[in-house]
Formats: sequence, structure tokens, C-alpha cells
Amino acid sequence: MPAKIKKGDNVVVIAGRDKGKSGEVIQMLPSENRAVVRGVNLVKRHQRQTQQSEGGIITKEAPIQLSNIAIADPKDGKPTRVGFTTNDAGATVRVAKRSGDVIDG
Repeated sequence: MPAKIKKGDNVVVIAGRDKGKSGEVIQMLPSENRAVVRGVNLVKRHQRQTQQSEGGIITKEAPIQLSNIAIADPKDGKPTRVGFTTNDAGATVRVAKRSGDVIDG
């Protein structure tokens, strides 16, 4: 079955510390059932100084569980579930259950 959430999708956090925030998926980790979302689940990381980079405290995105995010509806940006259907060309496309709009393609 095709993936319901892919890299580049706009998603909304539906549970956890960042509930209600939205952002773009910048990395998928399917083996861990997690995704990295821009601007969501920010953590502070203490970085040691090296010859290439300066040390200090860096803020970066940590992976978030897939069950805590949902695709943002293309019409209104609210969280929606994802369904699959075939288009006229016979390809499988993702569809937002909330509005019926095609998510990609």
C-alpha cells in the first residue's frame, strides 16, 4: 500500500506538546514510524566544538511519531485522514477524506 504521508507534505500535529502546530515533512523514517517536521518538536542539543563547526547549544527538529500527525486538508488546512482512489490515467492518488480533494497530482 502506498504511503499516506510523504516527504514535502504539509501536516498538522494532533497530539502531544506541539498540538495544533503545522509544518512541512522534511524527512520520513518509515522503519521507526516517525517523521521530522519543520518547526515542530524542537529540542536543544549541546554540540561540541569541532574544526568545521562552532560549538554551543543548537535547536533542531526531533522525529515525531506518525500517529501524532495528520495531513493538512488542501482546502482549509485542518487535519484530515487519507484515502486512495484511481484517477483517469489509472494511477493511484491520495485523497483527503474531509473535502474529497486530491492531495498530490
